[in-house]
Amino acid sequence: MLSLLNQYSRSRVAWFLLFLSTFIFEITALYFQYGLGLAPCTLCIYQRCAIYGIMLGSLIGLIAPSKLIFRLAGILVWLFSAIKGFNLAMFHAHLQFEPNLGDTCAINVQFPSWLALNEWLPSMFNAYGSCADKIWSFLTIEMSQWMIIIFACYLLVSLVILFSQLFSPNKKSIWSK
Repeated sequence: MLSLLNQYSRSRVAWFLLFLSTFIFEITALYFQYGLGLAPCTLCIYQRCAIYGIMLGSLIGLIAPSKLIFRLAGILVWLFSAIKGFNLAMFHAHLQFEPNLGDTCAINVQFPSWLALNEWLPSMFNAYGSCADKIWSFLTIEMSQWMIIIFACYLLVSLVILFSQLFSPNKKSIWSK
């Protein structure tokens, strides 16, 4: 099975599916913000950036999935972004469900000066909501909890794909090239 996953990771189809999933999540976030009028908080914006990081990893993998350097770079960017997103989502849920007096969420997003996304695209990267507000749920699960699930899935899959790189690919796959 791991050799089959290695073979899939060498195809553009797999990397495009990863890109497509992140693109759908970003479109959904924008729908929540503009279609439903839900105000994103600082942690929401940072989690959105983590999804963009996974999207960047998928684009790196799409460049040349048959080359190990591009696959590993894409997987590592994906893995790093999934870890950051998971930690942000965990902290966000902590603020909503079991806050401590010392736990706070910044009012404004803080990006480095060389990547001032909130100045370049304020409609997408400015936060004006409160991190502690529970503004949306589905199946009794709050958005911050859904993001934990989403990032955990991205994290788990990236670890399995990274581990599968140690196994030689299955040559009989229809996914090759």
